[in-house]
Amino acid sequence: MKSGNIKYSTLYIGLSVLLLVTVLFAIRTGAVNITYREIFISMGKALGLNPKGNIEPIQEGLFMQIRLPRVLLCVVIGAGLSVSGALMQGLFRNPIVEPGLIGTSSGAAFGAALVFVIGKSFFSQYSTLLGTMILPISAFVFSFIATMLVYKLSSSFGKVTVAVMILVGVAINAIAASCTGFLSYIARDPQARSITFWSLGTFSGANWDSVILVYLFTIPSILLALRYSKALNALLLGESEAGYLGIDTEKLKTRIIIINTLIVAIGTSVVGVIGFVGLIVPHLLRMVKGSDNRFLIIGSGLLGAIIMNVADVISRSVLAPAELPIGIVTSFVGAPIFIWILLHQKGGKGGFYA
Repeated sequence: MKSGNIKYSTLYIGLSVLLLVTVLFAIRTGAVNITYREIFISMGKALGLNPKGNIEPIQEGLFMQIRLPRVLLCVVIGAGLSVSGALMQGLFRNPIVEPGLIGTSSGAAFGAALVFVIGKSFFSQYSTLLGTMILPISAFVFSFIATMLVYKLSSSFGKVTVAVMILVGVAINAIAASCTGFLSYIARDPQARSITFWSLGTFSGANWDSVILVYLFTIPSILLALRYSKALNALLLGESEAGYLGIDTEKLKTRIIIINTLIVAIGTSVVGVIGFVGLIVPHLLRMVKGSDNRFLIIGSGLLGAIIMNVADVISRSVLAPAELPIGIVTSFVGAPIFIWILLHQKGGKGGFYA
C-alpha cells in the first residue's frame, strides 16, 4: 500500500540509516568474519587517528584490501543500476523497462567475452599500457556502441518513439547475445567459464582501482540525472504534453540515454551483468511514495545500494568459502518479488502512473 503521508525527508533518513547498517554488516560478514572493533581500529589507522587497540595484520589487510573496496563497490553499483532503472522507466513511461533494454548490458557482455577469448592476441600491444583496465574498457566501448546503434537505428524511422526503440533494442540484444554465445562456443574451458561467471555478475575482483573508476563516473552521472527529474515528470504526461510545457523531448531522450549508458556500462564493465535490481527497486519505491522522479532518483540510489549489499552478503555466505555469482541471487530473489509486485498492482493501487 502507498504511504503517501510519509515525508520525503523521513524516507531519506530511514534509507540512509539502513544503508549504514547494511554496510557495516556487509564489511563484517563473510567467509572470515571481522569484528566491529577491528573495523573501527582499521578505519582509525587509515585516517591517521591512532586508535587504541591492536589488530592482526591479516585482518587489517582483509578489511582494507578486500572487504572495504568490495562493499563500497556494491554501494555504487547498486545505486547506479537502480537509478538507471528509474531513468529508463521514466523515459519510456513503462514500468517493466530495465537498464539493459537498449543494448547496454548485452554490448558490455560481448566486449568482455571478446577480451576473455582473444584478448591476449588482439590486445597484446596495449596490455602493458592498459593493464587490468583492458576488460572494463572493452566492455564499455561495446556497450556504448550497442546503445548508440539502438538510438541511431530508431532515429532512422524518423521521430524516435519508445515503441520503436524497444523493438530495435530487442534486436540488438539478440545480436550481441548471439555473438557472446559464439565466443563461448569457440572458447576453451577456462575462457568459457570466465564468460559464464562474468555474465552472471561478480564482485570478487573488487579493488581500489575499480572503486575509484566506478565512483568517478557514476556519482556525477546520478547528480546530472537529478537535473532532468522535473523534465521526466513532465514526460509522464506524454511527449506532446511535455512539448507544450517547453520540454525538448528529443534532447531529453538523448541525454538520459547517454547518462544511462555511462552508468550501466561502467558498472557492468567492472562487475559483469546483474539483473533485476534496476527493475524492482523503482517499483518498490513507487509503492511507497508514487512516481515523482525527484524522489525516485535519490531513493533508488539509496535502496539499490542496500539491496546490492544484502545480495552480495548472501552470495558470499551461502556456499562459503566458495562464492555464488551475485546475478543468480538477484534473479532468484528479484523474480518472485517482481511477480508479487505485478499481482499487487492488479487493482491499480500504487501503480506506475500514481
